[in-house]
Amino acid sequence: MTPTLVRRHLPQAGQSPRTEPGARARDWSEIQERMLVPLYEAVHERLEVGPATRLLGLGCGSGLALLMAASRGAAVTGVEAVHPERLALARQRLLPEGSGPRARRRVRLVERPGDAADATAPPYTLVTAFEPIGGTAGDAERVGGLLAAATPLAERGAAVVLAGWGPPERCATSAVVRVAAGLADPPPGGGGWRPALRDGLEDVALRAGLRPDGSGRVACPFGYASVDSALKGLLSTGLFDAAVAATDEARVEKEVTEALHPYRRKDGTVWMPNVFRYLVARVP
Repeated sequence: MTPTLVRRHLPQAGQSPRTEPGARARDWSEIQERMLVPLYEAVHERLEVGPATRLLGLGCGSGLALLMAASRGAAVTGVEAVHPERLALARQRLLPEGSGPRARRRVRLVERPGDAADATAPPYTLVTAFEPIGGTAGDAERVGGLLAAATPLAERGAAVVLAGWGPPERCATSAVVRVAAGLADPPPGGGGWRPALRDGLEDVALRAGLRPDGSGRVACPFGYASVDSALKGLLSTGLFDAAVAATDEARVEKEVTEALHPYRRKDGTVWMPNVFRYLVARVP
């Protein structure tokens, strides 16, 4: 499922190749996004995603979860308001040049939840927010804002899925992120790393007026071909942005490389076991 690469843009002054937005989007799409495939598969299987599903994906990134749902026959709409470079990759992945009218009826990609409304189509039967809650300060509030705009577009009883990091002791990546986060104080308005809360997903759902209806845990190990691949993938997540802004990328890369040492294998690969949690809630 490797996407066609978008045209490379020259970095702006002061940006390194690794922090240039287009490069980060490609690193996310080609390296990091696939780490959550077990989560996507578990949710799609549990909720029996298929031809009768009308799915609204919030924070859809470069569209891998949407592509997997579409391959099961679902009609999908993706919303990506934060990362336009990822949305461009999603368009190439899901609506390649030459896509016919039927494909465009089954796939929509928009920048704002309000643009996902379609008066000519039935309400959505499933809403997903796969961007994990419990990684950065303020992420719960951001997801809550998306839900407030999106759930009115779903039918009564529709499933809404939230995802989050598992307990820090079950997530090796938490130790790596914590090291870099120590380089900077959390910035005003959020953005710094914070551990997942035990009932964090339920709290977000209840504040959005949703009714929790079950949950699950999924092993999502982060595996990389090399330390350099791990650096590219991890930096693409945004979890290290506060540390980079407070210091510089070279310092963060050095600290992360050292933190990755316990997870390096003899063949040079990197393997970090993680557990992610998801919550299924219902629109009242």
